[in-house]
Amino acid sequence: MNHILPDYYVSEATWFYLSLLLSLAVFFRFDRIFSLRNLDLVMLLSISPGLLFLSDRPVLGNIWLFAGTGLFVIRMCVDCFFQRRPRGEQNLNSFGMAFLCISIFAFFIVRVFTENPAPETIQTVKQADSLLSMQDSKQQTPPEAGPTARLLAAPVVPLSNAVVQGSAPVTSASAPLDHSTLAARIMAILAHAFVIVGLFIIGKVHFSDTQVGLAMALLYLLLPCTAYDVSKANHVLPAALLVWAFVTYKQPVLSGIFMGLACGAMFFPVFLLPLWASFYRKNGLKRFVLSGSVVGAVLLGSLILTSVDRFSFTQQTIGSIDWSVIKFQGGQQIPGFWSAYDSAYRIPVFVVFVLLIVCLTIWPRRKNLGHLMSHTTAIIIATLLWYPQQGSVYLLWYLPMLLMVVFRPRLLHTTQSTDVDRNQQANEKPVSRFQDSGNIVRHTSQ
Repeated sequence: MNHILPDYYVSEATWFYLSLLLSLAVFFRFDRIFSLRNLDLVMLLSISPGLLFLSDRPVLGNIWLFAGTGLFVIRMCVDCFFQRRPRGEQNLNSFGMAFLCISIFAFFIVRVFTENPAPETIQTVKQADSLLSMQDSKQQTPPEAGPTARLLAAPVVPLSNAVVQGSAPVTSASAPLDHSTLAARIMAILAHAFVIVGLFIIGKVHFSDTQVGLAMALLYLLLPCTAYDVSKANHVLPAALLVWAFVTYKQPVLSGIFMGLACGAMFFPVFLLPLWASFYRKNGLKRFVLSGSVVGAVLLGSLILTSVDRFSFTQQTIGSIDWSVIKFQGGQQIPGFWSAYDSAYRIPVFVVFVLLIVCLTIWPRRKNLGHLMSHTTAIIIATLLWYPQQGSVYLLWYLPMLLMVVFRPRLLHTTQSTDVDRNQQANEKPVSRFQDSGNIVRHTSQ
């Protein structure tokens, strides 16, 4: 880092102040102080101090994050009631936002390559190495990520090995370059890149606004929580897969593949399956379920390749799950909001969480893309309220989906049509579409 930017160092507090000013300058609507966009922006920025308090005042930090998480759940649940969503211009044009995106992402790349990767990411890379060599991947501690992470990290391991072998003469005088560390850094960069590209495509294709796509990508890079956990690839990976499930939501096969991979990366996307099944209903449900099932079979096959016997396979599947979370035990031994309270208090929170999934799944019966985005985000955020392992700290689990809800226009025309509706549309006369305040007004051609 000193060879590129001499004496460069930005502390977490300094990054919060800089991102606060930049975010307000670019996204705050000074012409309409009391607007939904400003409220969302203030909520996004106000949750970051909780991450700073965790080091010096952990009790205050956990309470801060837990309260902010609860407010986000309420905001996502009532999002469908905000029918008037006027298009709000950013305070910077598209070229300026693109320049900022590239510049901040370049700083992130430098930061990833100059700091030590997260130990969980290193563990995932070693599991991918065992998968390629078809060896038994025995771990002393349960893995944080599922088999998807090691499967997607498998192509990165040979690349990192080739780079390390090619740079061996250069680094002989200094500390040797570890291929696991390099692969973990590449994984983190690629995970964030997939999130950024996915947000841009959603804005350009599904929101029909390139500037909104750039705005979502820029705010994702500006928020302090992204910079704080920039090297934690396991936290970014499931969010990136969910973003691409939204990108391909019109193709149930592709969205089922990405959803299946997300469920194999972390546990929380499993709670989204009833919601997505209700979204597709009669049109595409079979293809969505079939593609997701195929992905599950492939993930199980990858575990079989690294298991020498039945006991090893059981340990990599059932044994890798922290059952104390489901039994509501062990919360006091893990840092987080629930460490100061008895685990029994999480039971009513979990009951409310299950009721929330049921309500968001069955209502409304006919969902559009806006409902799917807000309900998906609400379920993911609500998971963190009862999850004992520092649940409220994992902001990157839901941040990309939250930004999609914040910036989305009215999406009344994105309802997943049934086969009957498609047959009726095929028999109708050609229509012309006119955009009017985010609504699609159809006029039959004469």
